[in-house]
Amino acid sequence: MREPAVGGPSGGPDPEPEATATTVTQRHASAPERSVQERSAPEVRDYRAAFNVARLPMALVDSDGRVREANPAFGALLGADPVLLTTRTAAELVGLTGAGGEAPPLGESPEYAEYAEYEDVLTGRRGELRRTRPVCGPDGRTVWAEVVVVPVPGGALVSVEDLGETRELREQLRHLRMHDPVTRLPNRQLFFERLATALEGADSRTGRIGLCYLDLDGFKAINDTLGHRVGDRLLKAVAGRLSDCAARLARSGTLVARLGGDEFAVLVEDSTGTGQATGLAESVLAALQLPFDLAGQRLAVSASIGVVEREAAGATATGIMQAADTTLYWAKADGKARWTLFDPERNAHRMTKQALSSTLRQAVERGEFALEYQPLVELGSGSLRGVEALVRWQHPHFGLLGPNRFIPLAEENGSIVQLGRWVLAESCRQARQWQKDWPDDPIFVSVNVAVRQVWDSDLVADVAEILDDTGLPAGLLQLELTESAVMGSAGRPLQALHALQEMGVRIAIDDFGTGYSNLAYLSRLPVSALKLDGSFVHGFRDGLHPNPADETIVEALVQLAHRLGLTVTAECVENAEQAERLRRIGCDTGQGWLYSRPVPPEAIAALRGDVPGPGPGPGEGPGE
Repeated sequence: MREPAVGGPSGGPDPEPEATATTVTQRHASAPERSVQERSAPEVRDYRAAFNVARLPMALVDSDGRVREANPAFGALLGADPVLLTTRTAAELVGLTGAGGEAPPLGESPEYAEYAEYEDVLTGRRGELRRTRPVCGPDGRTVWAEVVVVPVPGGALVSVEDLGETRELREQLRHLRMHDPVTRLPNRQLFFERLATALEGADSRTGRIGLCYLDLDGFKAINDTLGHRVGDRLLKAVAGRLSDCAARLARSGTLVARLGGDEFAVLVEDSTGTGQATGLAESVLAALQLPFDLAGQRLAVSASIGVVEREAAGATATGIMQAADTTLYWAKADGKARWTLFDPERNAHRMTKQALSSTLRQAVERGEFALEYQPLVELGSGSLRGVEALVRWQHPHFGLLGPNRFIPLAEENGSIVQLGRWVLAESCRQARQWQKDWPDDPIFVSVNVAVRQVWDSDLVADVAEILDDTGLPAGLLQLELTESAVMGSAGRPLQALHALQEMGVRIAIDDFGTGYSNLAYLSRLPVSALKLDGSFVHGFRDGLHPNPADETIVEALVQLAHRLGLTVTAECVENAEQAERLRRIGCDTGQGWLYSRPVPPEAIAALRGDVPGPGPGPGEGPGE
C-alpha cells in the first residue's frame, strides 16, 4: 500500500514539529498505531478540525498535566489566547488544584484526594475523573462547570462544560418548587428546611428560635362570598404586611412563609427571647387589623396566632409545630383575634385530657370504674330516703378521678353511652340489694343521665332491660337530667321522658335554676322532682347575716314545685343552720357534706340509723 510522501522541500525529514493534538497522539503511539494514523491522515485532519471548531472547551495535556494544546472554546471560556495556555497546568486552570498550580499539601483533605485522582488519570491508573467545579471566567465571574478528564496516550483530554444555564434553570425550578405561587413567599417545604437548619444551630448566635404560627379568622367566608380571586388578593396583601413586620425586626434570620390555605408562619432563627416573639405577634395583629382595599373591595380581617419560643438544642421540627398548632388552637378557643404563648403546664393538662379521652372505652371494659353513693336525707325527720350514684375512675396512672375530670370527655367522644349504661346497671343492682336488705323501708337510687344517652341510645329500652335483669321496681329508680337538657325538649327526648314516667321511673331536674329557668315547661314535662342548684343554698351559710332575697327565691321555687306536685331537694347542704332554714321553708330533702360525703355502698347501711354521718375526707370539699 502506498504511503503519503512526507518530507521537507529538499526531500529530507521535516524538523521536529510543534506538539499538536495529532502529533502528541502519534508520538506516544506504537508503530502499528502510527501506521494506522498515517493511513488515515484525512480522518486525523477531520478530528483536528473538529477539535478546533468544537463549542465544547477542550485541552490536551501531557503526563505532567501541562496544556499541550487547547481549542478556541477553551480559551474563550478562560478569556485567554489558547496558545498562551500551553505554559499553564490544566489543574490550575479548571480549579483542580491550589493557587499557582501547586498540588494541595499531603493529607486527608478532600482537595488532596481529588488531586490524587486527577494524577491517576494522567498516568493511566484511572479511567475517568468527573467533577463539578467553579471556574473563573474572563471577567472575574465564577462559572460552574463540569470538568471531565479522560486518559489518552501520553496524557489526558480535559473537557469543560459550562453549567451556568443549566444551573440557573435548576435554581429557577427550585425557586418555583419552594415558593407559593400566589404570595411568592416560601412554601411549607422551604419553611421546614429552614426550620430544620435553625434547629441544628450551627450558625446560631443565640441558640434560640421563635415562631409565630397564624391563620386568618373568617377567611373561608371571604372566599365563599367574594370568590377565590379576591381571596388570593387578600392573601398577597397579608403576605406583604407580614413581610414588613418581619423586616422591622432588622434580623437576617427571619423567614415569612405561607404553609397553605390561610396559614402563615414567621420564623425567627436567632430569637432573643419570649419578648421578641410576642412583640412580633403584637405587631402582626396590629398590621392585619387595618382594613385592606383590594380592587374596590374594602375588607377587614383578623388573625389568631400561636407563639412558640424556646432553645433550639433538643427541639425537633415536629415538636415545634405541634406546640405551635396547639397554641394556635388555644388562641382561637380563647376568642380569636389574639396571640397565645405556648404554656407547658396547659399543654400537659391537654395531653392528660387526650390520654383520658382515648382510654375511656377500654377503661369500662377493664372494670376501672366504681360507684360511690351520697345520701338524700328527709329534712323533716332526718331519715335516709335515697342516694345519688356518683362514678369514680380508678385510673392506673392518674389515680382516683372524680366525674368532673372525665364525664365531659365522655360526652364529647360518645363513650358516655357505654359508661352511662354501666353506671345505670350497677346502680340498679346495688339498689335491688338494699331493697332485699330493707324490704320494709327501701331507698331509691338517683342516677345522672347525659343528653347524649337520650339521643345516641335507646334509653327507654336500656332502662327496661336493666330493671328486668336486676328485679328493681321502677319506683326505686330516679333519673337526673340537667335543666338545660330537659327545658325545651321535643321529639325523641320528650317521648323518652314520657315513656320512662309511664314505666314508673322518677324524673328529676338536676341543678335547677342554672339554665333556662323557663317555669312554663314544668307543667308539661313528666318530672317528679327538682334539685336546687347549690348556688341557691350558699346564701344560707351566714346565720348571723342571712340574705332575705335568697330565702325568698328558694321559698318561691319550693312553693311552685309543690303546687305542681314535685318534690324539692337542696344540694350542697353544709351546716345545720342551712338545713334548718331549708326545712322551715318547705324543702323536702337535702344532700351535702352535713350528712355525708360520697361513700362506698357498704357504708350506706351505717348511715340509715346515723344521719348526719361521716364528713369530708382528706382533700375533699363541698359539692363533690
